[in-house]
Amino acid sequence: MESERPEPDELLRRIRAGEALEQRAKLKIFFGASAGVGKTYTMLEEAHERKSAGVDVVIGWIETHGRTETAALLQG
Repeated sequence: MESERPEPDELLRRIRAGEALEQRAKLKIFFGASAGVGKTYTMLEEAHERKSAGVDVVIGWIETHGRTETAALLQG
C-alpha cells in the first residue's frame, strides 16, 4: 500500500511545473478562408474579454480594411 502513495517531493515538483506552464505566454492564431469572414473582429472581441479579465493584451498591427465596426474595437 505504501508504494501507491506519491512522494511529497514529486507532488511539489508537479505543482511547480504546472504553475510554470500557466505563467507562459500563449499565442492564438485566427484563421479564415478570405477577407471579411470576421477574423480580426473576433480576435478584437476576445482581446476585450481577456483585458476585462485582467490579462495583458498587446496588438502589434491591425488592418481594418475601412470597417468602422472593427476600428471601434481598437478603442480601449
